[in-house]
Amino acid sequence: MFQRIGPAAFKKDLTNTLAISEHLGQPQHRFPSIHIAGTNGKGSTAHMLSAIFTAAGFKTGLYTSPHYRDFRERIKINGELIPKRFVVDFVKEHKDFAEQLKPSFFEWTVGLAFDYFAKQKVEIAIIETGLGGRLDSTNVITPLLSIITNISFDHQNMLGDTLPLIAGEKAGIIKPGVPVVVGETHPETASVFIEKAKQEGSPIVFADQHFEAKPTKKEVAHIVYDVLMDGSLRYKQLALNHLGDYQRQNLCTILQAMEILPPLVARRIQAEQMEAAIRTGLRDLKQLSNFMGRWEFISESPRVLCDSAHNEDGIKKAMDGLAKIPYETLHFVFGTVNDKSPDKVLSMLPKEATYYFAKADIPRGFDAMQLLEAAKPHGLYGKAYTSVRRALAAAKRTAKPNDLVFVGGSIFVVAEVI
Repeated sequence: MFQRIGPAAFKKDLTNTLAISEHLGQPQHRFPSIHIAGTNGKGSTAHMLSAIFTAAGFKTGLYTSPHYRDFRERIKINGELIPKRFVVDFVKEHKDFAEQLKPSFFEWTVGLAFDYFAKQKVEIAIIETGLGGRLDSTNVITPLLSIITNISFDHQNMLGDTLPLIAGEKAGIIKPGVPVVVGETHPETASVFIEKAKQEGSPIVFADQHFEAKPTKKEVAHIVYDVLMDGSLRYKQLALNHLGDYQRQNLCTILQAMEILPPLVARRIQAEQMEAAIRTGLRDLKQLSNFMGRWEFISESPRVLCDSAHNEDGIKKAMDGLAKIPYETLHFVFGTVNDKSPDKVLSMLPKEATYYFAKADIPRGFDAMQLLEAAKPHGLYGKAYTSVRRALAAAKRTAKPNDLVFVGGSIFVVAEVI
């Protein structure tokens, strides 16, 4: 399982996935889908789209990774986790085949998801890639729309060590004639997507060239936006059930997607109904899609904020958001994985915080004492703890009423406390 042990579990090949699809009767061709890749924001984008289609009355499948507490979070229909019984029966029924093929955890999970969505006759499935795109196990679908949220550095040892190389892997989800939305225009990667779309005869649009989301107010559980399209007001007072400022770009990406999708779903829903579904889906995002772990307050006394950002771009956006929150003292519970240097991320963390370093409870977890030592050259000081829970408990004991406790650095750190 890649999430636990890292690159050793990654299979850069579609052979097993194609064999699984053949064995299961090509379930991926029995439901319409939207395919999402990108370095950051693809999980949020997937959940937003899922909530919108659920609000529109569609039976909506959602496949994401990794999970926080329960494996079944990866596979949902209208926000409901796949039943335990379906998972057990699937494994029993196909056990002999799996033992012969020896697929990876991710390959087998993709087969399970596609089989479930096909048998449940979902009307649309939102499919998030796991890693990369071109050789990702999900890349056996032919979607209605491809979405690439953004490109930044992550998993360079598997996807390439330059942004154009990483973009080339993500661009692998672009299919012949299938429209593609790219969330962010980047000077180093835009030409990669344009060229790939041209090769495949696929219409391409960059969301940030047309959409701009302007926050107008922050409520207890929502940020309210006025959204401009090509300079004119397109959505007035659009409430998003998420307090992360960085979601602005993802919001623009999904709204651009919805501009392209109506002709593809017009048989089911009219344009005015779609706007109502967009408003309802975004307003009730967490309830409709079971969205968790991103910029989530899990305690008010003291205030404890969790976020799953883990790479350079994600951490930068999270730290920008953190700088906008008032607090007296910042207590930072931090952990990461050991298959990449932590220096880039450590250099971006606030120096005035008190740090509580912890090892996530997975084989890939970075040793807390080593992390403490790695942090010192960056002017970050604190203590090391034997577990994330103990680190958080120490932070909460120390925090005063006007302080803030932030938990982050890895999805696996967040998973232990939400």
